[in-house]
Amino acid sequence: MAERILSVDNLKVEIPVPSGMLHAVQGVSFKVDRGETLCIVGESGCGKSLTSLAIMDLLPTKANRTAERLELHGKNVLDIPEDEMADIRGNLMGMIFQEPMTSLNPAYTIGNQLEEALIRHRKVSRDEARDRAVYLLEKVGITAARSRLRQYPHQLSGGLRQRVMIAMTLMCGPGLIIADEPTTALDVTIQAQILLLLAELQKEFDMGLILITHDLGVVARVADRVCVMYAGQVVEQGSAKQVFENPTHPYTQGLLECIPIPGKTARGSHLGSIPGIVPSLVGEMNCCHFSDRCPYATDICRTQTVDLRQGFTADHDFRCVLTSEQCAENLKQKVPA
Repeated sequence: MAERILSVDNLKVEIPVPSGMLHAVQGVSFKVDRGETLCIVGESGCGKSLTSLAIMDLLPTKANRTAERLELHGKNVLDIPEDEMADIRGNLMGMIFQEPMTSLNPAYTIGNQLEEALIRHRKVSRDEARDRAVYLLEKVGITAARSRLRQYPHQLSGGLRQRVMIAMTLMCGPGLIIADEPTTALDVTIQAQILLLLAELQKEFDMGLILITHDLGVVARVADRVCVMYAGQVVEQGSAKQVFENPTHPYTQGLLECIPIPGKTARGSHLGSIPGIVPSLVGEMNCCHFSDRCPYATDICRTQTVDLRQGFTADHDFRCVLTSEQCAENLKQKVPA
């Protein structure tokens, strides 16, 4: 049985705003095992990034984080002092952000920034830290690695900067890496290289990986498990095979209909779309969050909250008043023969 790296139960993030209380993350639960890749997907504003920041304890000052359980390597990391959390971040878990140029300090060389993390957490010598930095720069595909240590962030391309960020995250050999849309700021040709690199490193170093993205094409290639979020909630989660072959929640079905499938989607045909917009998360919502956009919504959906329920398998959950069989039948009727 694989080692459990991260356990998250009923995570909530609330932020006070002038118009009321913003319920940004509402009861999110998932787990990550060693060597497993969990992809969290959803539209912009659904709470993906705030979920990752809540795990890292990097939320804005006014934000309030609560959870029934938040454990890393079996240790409860809820409400621990900041100095202890600083010992965990970059050591037991690391994060790769969207824009490497804002994550790297322009005033320090690449070498200084790579070495600092290992010296801070492992108390090694500068020479040992430098050797580790060179080793990891080579691992992430950067040539002439030792000479790169003397360069500053502005002297590197966007793709190279993101590779440096990946190397920096690996300096202490963390058990968990969170990658928050790590290819957003890169051009398309570099995106595939970075994602392939992450997948290879995750397997080689046997880490848990949380990949946050809105690109379902990426998810299909790298995910072991998928967590679909909408309006602050998890609406479906399960193995990648289950979610892609038998999508159950109407939102998941809608997302997959928007993706062209080679060999199946006819040239010139219209792709699917999801009408409407994401609802405001300010104030209480005593209804299904997707009810205003769902073609199968009933009065029940609009007047009461909907909890997660078990789907076709024990490790598959979805949030809908319909049964998994009813959802599957609805999808079957929409797909042309």
